[in-house]
Amino acid sequence: MKVIAFPRNEQGTGASRRLRRAGQTPGIVYGGTAAPLNIAVDHNALYHALKKETFHSSILDLEIDGKVEQVLLRDFQVHAFKQLVLHVDFQRVDASQKLHTKVPLHFVNAEISPAVKLHAGIISHVAAELDVTCLPKNLPEFIEVDLAKLDVGQSIHLADLKLPNGVTAVTQENLTIATATVPAGQVAAEGEAAAGGAEEAK
Repeated sequence: MKVIAFPRNEQGTGASRRLRRAGQTPGIVYGGTAAPLNIAVDHNALYHALKKETFHSSILDLEIDGKVEQVLLRDFQVHAFKQLVLHVDFQRVDASQKLHTKVPLHFVNAEISPAVKLHAGIISHVAAELDVTCLPKNLPEFIEVDLAKLDVGQSIHLADLKLPNGVTAVTQENLTIATATVPAGQVAAEGEAAAGGAEEAK
């Protein structure tokens, strides 16, 4: 994805307020060998881009004065109740240096899992993203979590995931990624049915 930005010379609260009134969001680009650079980005374009998952987890092409450099979105602040992005931070990416970032998890095949198909179970997504390190060229947009074999009472852990080549999870713990359970009401109903059957058998 491409982001077009403009150098920003004025700093301070007043300057930022004027920028926002003009439909722009103040920001900064930092990292790498170059000095941090204050920038301004079109607010509406940024606001809509932030709604896209890939904007948060992909390497972006940031164009400033016709020059393009690769960056990652590192932080942004939004207004407490207005649809307004107050500030945005980008970090420069070095193709030869590993980066540390979060990648979203995409859960697939829940509908064909034994938990759902045979037991009307509920699958809970315990984690929504994963902390990883990798070279920029290996950064995936997402990591897939296959739920096809998950049954009630079972869980999927970090060790069960197939991470893309060159991608390493930051944590050493075998995190729980998803679990499958039977709804409490259904367990109670099944218990009553079993008790009723036992009474009839007497």
